[in-house]
Amino acid sequence: MNTPMRRVAMLVMAMVVVLLAGVTYLQVFKADELRADPRNQRVLVDEYSRQRGQISADGQVLAASVESGDRFKFLRVYPANPHAPTSPEANAPVTGFYSLNYASSGLEKAEDQILSGSDDRLFGNRLFDLVSGRNPRGGNVETTINPVLQQLAYDQLTSQNLTGSVVALDPRTGAILAMVSAPSYDPNLLAGHDGAEVAANWKRLHTDPRSPMLNRAISQTYPPGSTFKVVTSAAALENGATINDPLTAAAGLTLPGTNTVLHNYADERCGPGDTVPMIEAFARSCNAAFAQLGIKYGADALRDTAEDFGIGPDTPSIPLPVADSTVGTIPDAAALGQSSIGQRDVALTPLQNAVIAATVANGGVRMQPYLVEELEGPDLKTLSTTAPTSPGQAIPPDVADELTQMMIASEQGTTGAGSVPGVQIASKTGTAEHGSTPKQTPPHGWYIAFAPAQNPVIAVAVIVEDGGNAGLSATGGKIASPIGRAVIEAAVQGGQ
Repeated sequence: MNTPMRRVAMLVMAMVVVLLAGVTYLQVFKADELRADPRNQRVLVDEYSRQRGQISADGQVLAASVESGDRFKFLRVYPANPHAPTSPEANAPVTGFYSLNYASSGLEKAEDQILSGSDDRLFGNRLFDLVSGRNPRGGNVETTINPVLQQLAYDQLTSQNLTGSVVALDPRTGAILAMVSAPSYDPNLLAGHDGAEVAANWKRLHTDPRSPMLNRAISQTYPPGSTFKVVTSAAALENGATINDPLTAAAGLTLPGTNTVLHNYADERCGPGDTVPMIEAFARSCNAAFAQLGIKYGADALRDTAEDFGIGPDTPSIPLPVADSTVGTIPDAAALGQSSIGQRDVALTPLQNAVIAATVANGGVRMQPYLVEELEGPDLKTLSTTAPTSPGQAIPPDVADELTQMMIASEQGTTGAGSVPGVQIASKTGTAEHGSTPKQTPPHGWYIAFAPAQNPVIAVAVIVEDGGNAGLSATGGKIASPIGRAVIEAAVQGGQ
């Protein structure tokens, strides 16, 4: 072989080696990434040629696939309950959306392998479909949501044009009974096969200043305000305090090392005397008293108790991802005083605040919240059922009992409409300042509660952003507690 031919041969061999290396890289190392790329039209066409499984809640179909008659064969739909036309919007924080143009979110994303039929546990079904020629189908997801509570909570917020969230848990198991965010969106708007129309809907939703696609229940954190006094009280009680310990009844407390005075709501005293029992200060939600209490027992006690309630990094998914809640930095006693009343850098998701109420309700045992009750194959055979799990005993049972007494006293002193005849509720309200000019910014209103107080079947957290319809005069008792009580009433009546 002469020199030119040998060079050509070597060049060809080198090109073959590069080609094989490239194919190997794509098929071995990049295959999963390319398959998951939402821009991969081949994968989309293949996915839409199979009937995606259903998402349901207590027998009500929240998401399903129907024949579309176009090249994609199936269209994802989120059917409305005949008795609740807004149910797709109410359920959107749970279902999420499934879109040709914009991938997926919510359970559509978290349980995609089951719904699409690509989960390893459905291999036998796929093989049978291939051999028998049967049209392939995905598996189904049964959620823990109670559709009645979900719709009621959504209607409570939207009927008043409020921005906020409601989360309801079964404190005995951690099952999420309702997870609402308002305003919301109709996922059908993003599920169509008309790309231009879907793109227009996507743009409109994303430029809406009220952020309807934000899942406020799990993706947004807020200062918890006075609802955090449950955690501060637990830290003190665990370290030797009693519910009758005297705390300052002054209208304000000068924070250590500063000239800053932390005031009670409306700058009111916490009683006629110089001191007030801790349980009364809790019921009156006196800021000065609880700043004093938090400073007395120290930052480590507050951080440790907050961590035991689940506040901190690496929050487990439900299986939707959940933003981390935090107590923030506490560099000195002044910061500790502010943090002890749920201000400064303390920030919780509504789900986390519901977990705090549920933990007290469950005798101090914290249950891991979960949204999926059961996964099924296309033939409705059960693939897995979620077993309730607990990270452990967050607070001792006697501390949970004392907190329950305090929360019952708080509920008895809470203003706001709504009551549940014959049912004792344990609760705490919060009126959280926020923004760069907090005194001129309408506060967030909170309400966390559980009921019946001595045998709880539901724990709730409600937040109404920016004062709701009450502006600067808003309080948690005024704008959030009526919503929480309505959800509790429906739950104790069986959620029917």
